[in-house]
Amino acid sequence: MLKIAPNKVHLRHIIFHTMQVEELKKIASQVRRDIVRMVHGAKSGHPGGSLGCADYLVALYFEVMQHDKNFSMDGINEDLFFLSNGHISPLFYSVLAHSGYFEKSELATFRRLNTRLQGHPTTHEHLPGIRMASGSLGQGISVAIGAAMAKKLNNDKNLVYVLCGDGEMQEGQNWEAIMFAAKQKTDNIIVAIDVNGQQIDGSTDDVMGHYPLDAKFLAFGWNVFSMNGNDMEDIIETMKKVKFETGKGQPIAIMMHTEMGAGVDYMMGSHKWHGIAPNDDDLAKALAQLPETLGDY
Repeated sequence: MLKIAPNKVHLRHIIFHTMQVEELKKIASQVRRDIVRMVHGAKSGHPGGSLGCADYLVALYFEVMQHDKNFSMDGINEDLFFLSNGHISPLFYSVLAHSGYFEKSELATFRRLNTRLQGHPTTHEHLPGIRMASGSLGQGISVAIGAAMAKKLNNDKNLVYVLCGDGEMQEGQNWEAIMFAAKQKTDNIIVAIDVNGQQIDGSTDDVMGHYPLDAKFLAFGWNVFSMNGNDMEDIIETMKKVKFETGKGQPIAIMMHTEMGAGVDYMMGSHKWHGIAPNDDDLAKALAQLPETLGDY
């Protein structure tokens, strides 16, 4: 465990668990199995981005964040996570289930009528772990800033994490929020941008061409980091560095470079798998590449 003088960084900011990288990789493999099985079973969903962000969300929930599976909406004295790109819900649901928020068997109900695991996370279903509905893109940073400011008002030293897609950064509301966070010195928020270069209609360059994102965040007054979002070692090391930079007057953004469809070779790097369900043959090929490590639901 890292140690640092308490007068520089609050201890809650630097606590990490003791899980080994290889264990985290095994969890990520199982989560990826869950993703392709859930989307296949529902015959709809978004596998590409879910697979690409699996390593990061596993690292966040099993190694980085201080969180409580005995869920309450207020989240006092624990770190909070907000999924802004809510279409990658299969990933979120799988990680929550493996973290103990609800039974893994419920993953089989993904996108079924009148169940809690809808295509985009919702709060009215009262699914443990979900603090915002995120069907509409571009809203997660705004919501998370509110939560981060509430923590400051409550003298709660825990952190707020957000995950957004790079295509989602084309939404104007993001930039109002990014400007506001810097002005308010919201230095207890960490925003990760999934930079995979793909969105539903093609590459992000072809659709809007809004790069370089890192330079834009810097220009708006944020502290900016970069990491390989499909390298578990790099994720852990980067998140350690990032935690040391909280509480210093600047919000933090991480350019998380990933491959859409990571872990399944025929899905990798193509926007075509943004929102298409694998058929029976596709599923078999995907599962052959993803070791079953924790038991299928």
